[in-house]
Amino acid sequence: MPSSHARGATRRVPNRRKRRFSVKWTTFDRWLDRLVTIAVVTAILVGVVALTLSWFLEG
Repeated sequence: MPSSHARGATRRVPNRRKRRFSVKWTTFDRWLDRLVTIAVVTAILVGVVALTLSWFLEG
């Protein structure tokens, strides 16, 4: 089986300017992921508490 280089693929090296810019976005992505995770966990907890209270207050 031929290697990827035999098919004409070339290794691309990102330039420094692009790399610096992507590092900022990577940091932003991590914080955004954390924020979304916290929001989802909070929403689930609020839903579970509301469901539990509705069951106990009904009976």
